[in-house]
Amino acid sequence: MRTITEGVLESSRCPECGTEIQADRRFTKWCPACDWNVDPGGPEEKKGRLETLRRRLAQRHGENLLATMSTDAADAQRARRDVSGVLAYVIALLIHALTAVLAVTGIWWVVSGWGEFRMLPGGFLLLLGWALRPRLNRLPKDEDAGVVLRRPDAPELFALIDEIAEASGTRGVDVVAVNAETNASVQAYGLRGRLLTLGLPLWESLTPEHRIALLGHELGHYSNGDTRRGLVLGTAFRSLGLWLYYLSPIPNPTPVQVVTNLVCVPPRLLVQGVLMLLDTLTLRSSQRSEYLADSAAARAGSTDAAVGLMDRLLVSDSIDITLRREVNSRRLRRSGQLRGTEGDGLWEELAAHMGSIPESEYERQRRVGALRGHSVDATHPPTHLRRRRLLDAGPVAGVVAAGEERSARVAAELAGARGTVAREVVRDGVDGV
Repeated sequence: MRTITEGVLESSRCPECGTEIQADRRFTKWCPACDWNVDPGGPEEKKGRLETLRRRLAQRHGENLLATMSTDAADAQRARRDVSGVLAYVIALLIHALTAVLAVTGIWWVVSGWGEFRMLPGGFLLLLGWALRPRLNRLPKDEDAGVVLRRPDAPELFALIDEIAEASGTRGVDVVAVNAETNASVQAYGLRGRLLTLGLPLWESLTPEHRIALLGHELGHYSNGDTRRGLVLGTAFRSLGLWLYYLSPIPNPTPVQVVTNLVCVPPRLLVQGVLMLLDTLTLRSSQRSEYLADSAAARAGSTDAAVGLMDRLLVSDSIDITLRREVNSRRLRRSGQLRGTEGDGLWEELAAHMGSIPESEYERQRRVGALRGHSVDATHPPTHLRRRRLLDAGPVAGVVAAGEERSARVAAELAGARGTVAREVVRDGVDGV
């Protein structure tokens, strides 16, 4: 098997300050002394207006929260409700009330105007209220979720999740979905169901200690009052997104559709404004939740594991690059003929590459993150601020042990999913997340 674990060091002099540089030629050459070439790609491309606003607020709120949040464990377990949070709940309830008014008005017109013209607008309002109703998340179908595991399928994995959940002050999950995304997340479905999604490219690139920290972070969202994931606000965000979908302009319109597009402009701008307002009101709470979830990760796996997890996320681009290279190589070696074994060894190659990334690349990414105010997405505080908070709080040992035997049992339970997802990655390619 071809190896990708060994880099080649090259010595050179920094063109700016003359310091000798030892660089792995697989990664960007830069100078730790003067930061020459530390960020050759420059600032990230600008997103849309809402995304730009979110990132700017994420940077500002992240810095403010870092300065004001207590490191005391008892205080960290309380997600405070401020004026913005209360106002966000009021707006969310008004959104749901508007949908209810449409439905009730439609029913009234249909019933009171039976056999009359009022039935038509009443039926329209009733259908509109039904279409815009708040929707609970559903458990994804197997073809959309990847490989779906329930407790009888992976008892050791669920036992690990339950232990980490207990350390985080919450309960475990009901379903685990394993897929090909470079990500991990938790999601509520129905009224009380909980789904944990594990992207194998991320999971397989982590050490056992990092995996415990990852699970601690995700489960920590359930115990720290993350309002955006709650029933009221979560469904309100989904309702606004659905309204925008219905009000979006029709592409390549006919003359009649041009008029329809124009009529939809004012309500679309109104919905966008409400969405931006709700987003702004809940962003501080969301940022606080991320900080508290980081604390849950440290309690479960240790401060070192939580900080190491953040470092791995900083180099997540390397995961997609490695997988793309492996996919292309395997396809070429097999001349396009897939025989069911094309995924063999894929995760081992990925883990070997991630384990070989030099400390200098992690340090470069940390400095780039500080320069750009980099965060996982616009709802997260900048990663360098999250990292600093954990380190400033002092080392935490962690209460959940990885252990070689336990890790091996979990790996055995995931063996089938590993093979299935590896073949899917080779067959379909890598999109990245």
